[in-house]
Amino acid sequence: MALAASALTPLNRISNANRWSQVSSRASHSFNVSLLFEKRGIGFRNGIAAAAASSPSPVIEDISQKEIPQRIYTWPDNKKPRVLRFFWSTSLNVLFFKPMLYELLSGEVDAWEIAPRFSELLANTSIQFFQDRVKMLHPADHLGMNGSTGSCSGGTVVLESGLLIEYDWLVLALGSEAKLDTAPGAAEFAFPFSTLEDACKVDNKLKELERRKFGKDTLIRVAVVGCGYSGVELAATVSERLQDRGLVQAINVNTIILPTAPPGNRETALKVLSSRKVQLLLGYLVRCIRKESDLEGSAMPTEAGVFPKTLAEHGSEKYILELQPAERGLQRQILEADLVLWTVGSKPPLPQLEPCDRPHELPLNGRGQAETDETLRVKGHPRIFALGDSSALRDMNGRILPATAQVAFQQADFTGWNLWAAINDRPLLPFRFQNLGEMMTLGRNDAALSPSFIEGLTLEGPVGHAARKIAYLLRLPTDEHRLKVGISWLTKSAVDSVASLQSTLSKVLSGS
Repeated sequence: MALAASALTPLNRISNANRWSQVSSRASHSFNVSLLFEKRGIGFRNGIAAAAASSPSPVIEDISQKEIPQRIYTWPDNKKPRVLRFFWSTSLNVLFFKPMLYELLSGEVDAWEIAPRFSELLANTSIQFFQDRVKMLHPADHLGMNGSTGSCSGGTVVLESGLLIEYDWLVLALGSEAKLDTAPGAAEFAFPFSTLEDACKVDNKLKELERRKFGKDTLIRVAVVGCGYSGVELAATVSERLQDRGLVQAINVNTIILPTAPPGNRETALKVLSSRKVQLLLGYLVRCIRKESDLEGSAMPTEAGVFPKTLAEHGSEKYILELQPAERGLQRQILEADLVLWTVGSKPPLPQLEPCDRPHELPLNGRGQAETDETLRVKGHPRIFALGDSSALRDMNGRILPATAQVAFQQADFTGWNLWAAINDRPLLPFRFQNLGEMMTLGRNDAALSPSFIEGLTLEGPVGHAARKIAYLLRLPTDEHRLKVGISWLTKSAVDSVASLQSTLSKVLSGS
């Protein structure tokens, strides 16, 4: 599915951490694994992204002046290589499965199914879990180390709580966050849809609007900015949820939706959006978003030459979107919305570094992604791996791989293997992305799935919906969690089938 990879990017679905340990213990030695949770974002120092650590390093003198007393973390077994996985998330202590956030809005899944707690996932592993904020990263592998299994440290990370952790190997799997700085007002008034927190906020806002508009003739107006996969899936899900009570308007700078999708997925999406009366405003970019109350008496007219209705007339706050034509022949548009959903652009939490000659800084591209070689190691840092949105890995044609879930999943497999290989002085495998096709949800019983291995085939409707859920069920972390979720989904499906049958019988009997 063409979705940005989230903080989910797994230690190969968690359970593979045990496999690495088992394999390496047979071949050479096992290793410690720590999972470091970044609670509120990334801290910086001298333009360096915060990350992880290993044996005592020169950084100790530098950080000793901090007010928070420093404590050095003691690994359970210092004879084993220490692997630290560092990722970002705004959620508290759960690992959320981003491709199925849309099902939270439709009520098709419960939060626990796609956001299991770390305490549950890591209960039977040797992984040490930290919930903290990273302040600074001090990698030491630029000092001429070749990444072999020695006792030398890979670097040091300092946490906001004062804990200092040394690492031998570091994995950056930071996912992405919404980019809300492309239009004035977007950061203040638009709702992103990238994390579990985002999905819960959107769901709560929709519930509030549904309560407020209940029994009234006025429609709930929702504007979705962006018509890539995320925007189209949101528009389809929200329009199905609101039905005749709402109006969904989808805005896109391109003159088509899903410009990179297979034709079958695009055609299916257009058919579904049309059946649900979603208004497509193509060839427009959002110039700005403002509160309606801030525009009273202003000089910004609508396309009809009149000012927007006042706040008092609506009885609730609304937002005004000014649309600028991106194509010739289009007229400037002014939209009114109760809710603005923003799906345009994303950025990795790694900061963009200022140009300098310091060899210890991570090489980042213009988007803030770490430049990696084909084995997913960060260039110039043989003991740091990066994957998903954190990695700027290029394909055979020199193009950076897309920030999709399936790219991140496949990179997780390669990273796991290459970590084991590097620790045991084995050859590392070059990453080669295998496009398996693309999937998208379009509502409770609608989806589109275009497998790459059968040209021209698109599974849609209930069949595509079932195939997509099975595919993602297999991608959930740990066998135990997959079993619980599978039973839950089967139960819900049975209940829905019985309810549908009862409804059909009731209509038949009442008609007779």
